Amino acid sequence: MCRLFGLHAGSRPVHATFWLLDAPDSLSEQSRREPDGAGIGTFDDDGGPRVTKRPLAAWEDHAFAREARQLTSTTFLAHVRYASTGAHTMVNTHPFEQDGRLFAHNGAFHGLDRIDQRLEDLDVAGLVRGQTDSERLFALITAESRRADGDVGEGITRAVGWVAAQLPVLALNIIVTTATDLWALRYPATHPLYILERDPSAEPAPAAPLDARSHRIRSRSTELSVSRSVLFATEPMNHNPGWRPMAPGELVHVGPDLEVACTFPFPDQPKYLLTLADLEPSAAASQMS
Repeated sequence: MCRLFGLHAGSRPVHATFWLLDAPDSLSEQSRREPDGAGIGTFDDDGGPRVTKRPLAAWEDHAFAREARQLTSTTFLAHVRYASTGAHTMVNTHPFEQDGRLFAHNGAFHGLDRIDQRLEDLDVAGLVRGQTDSERLFALITAESRRADGDVGEGITRAVGWVAAQLPVLALNIIVTTATDLWALRYPATHPLYILERDPSAEPAPAAPLDARSHRIRSRSTELSVSRSVLFATEPMNHNPGWRPMAPGELVHVGPDLEVACTFPFPDQPKYLLTLADLEPSAAASQMS
């Protein structure tokens, strides 16, 4: 299945090289099992989004490695893709950008004709440039956020609530980010999503390196070793015992001050819950761990 990675480091831009390339279970390492594309989303100093993505596995993409070493941002969103809907093309590769926000998704749902009609009704069908269910879900979140006067949390709640009530759903694990805020959702229990609230001040002094086994890693992750950060990933990426699985239905918001707020705005499961047996064989294969 696709892998998600999100990082919020507060107001100070940092590198995410450790998590993208060097961690024991880095996103690059995970991409050896997810061959259909990879992308990194960041934000410039003025808050403008920047996306670098290609329809190649991250581990064999020199551009991914270069960007992972060079990019700095207050927030990061990265994704490695195992395609379930849509061809292996740039336009179908995550993350997606709309209204200055970035989005990535792990999961699948059916009823694309019905969500297309919903997007037409809300006058946002033009936001969808590719073939994926993921980009359609993002367009619905964008539409509902606009209708909620820019409240992204409310937009997520309305959009996911509509999909959960109207369409057959396997999983809607998502991350949405701006330069100052990040939202992550695990829904329902189908696929895991983990959160790590890392506070070096609560760790033994001096601040512990991200992975004490490697001086090379320690020297390249100095910023994050001494700074608070909140991370999200499809699976724990290193040996830190602080990784915890998000609960099914948990929507997490991380604000500019790194305060974490958790809500549960959805029913325990969608009205029409799909299983792997309900998917075509190729789509089912893309959703296996």
